[in-house]
Amino acid sequence: MSALRRVTATRYVTPLREGGSLPGLVEADDLGTYVAKFVGAGQGAKALVAEVIAGELARRLGLRVPEIVVLDLDPVIARAEPDWEVQELLARSGGANLGMDFLPGAIGFDPVAHAVDPLEASRVLWFDAFVENVDRSWRNPNLLRWHRELWLIDHGACLYFHHAWARAAAAVARPYDLRDHVLAPVATARADADAELAPQVDRALLSEVVARVPGEWLRGTKRSGADASHDEEPDATRAAYVEHLLARRDAREAWVPR
Repeated sequence: MSALRRVTATRYVTPLREGGSLPGLVEADDLGTYVAKFVGAGQGAKALVAEVIAGELARRLGLRVPEIVVLDLDPVIARAEPDWEVQELLARSGGANLGMDFLPGAIGFDPVAHAVDPLEASRVLWFDAFVENVDRSWRNPNLLRWHRELWLIDHGACLYFHHAWARAAAAVARPYDLRDHVLAPVATARADADAELAPQVDRALLSEVVARVPGEWLRGTKRSGADASHDEEPDATRAAYVEHLLARRDAREAWVPR
């Protein structure tokens, strides 16, 4: 099983107030700097699961996503923080958290100022429709420009079917509302993107992606209904993600952007 690279947080630098989950800038023992998403935040482990599955899938489909790592955190770090809100968050987030490589000098994507190739825009739109990303609007694109290239970030709001596994089957063919998508106006090569990306999404690819999710984030996350156990094995939950996403791929007549 291919796991994410693990690093250990050595210093909490500063909160990033843009996100509702209060992400922060953190230094680690590999001398890297990461945008940290904390398991103790309100969205919990499922947001981190979505970050890994969506982010790693996007990377394998040829889209640019900063490296994702498991960020081990000792809650003792919280003692040095003057902000009580940060203190509480760090204290609740001991163990495995998510880190995304910090891109120094990156700027937020501006659809007015930054041109995007129509095929690249169409690939992003196809990907967002597949993982049901509701967080790529013109108000909050979650796109960066770095070295004049487009980078995708912040995928914790994807895969929201996993917040109610008992009703997940109803989401398989759910249409994607692209009216608010920041790249929809320039995504004019949608058929080409579908022809290119859909054949790549097979069982082997999805299994590889889902295997990268740490087991501690998966244990118990499929709990819903009388037939689910809080101690369900992570591999069973991984398999459920793979089957759901394969079914969504096969139902793409209902959701592929037209």
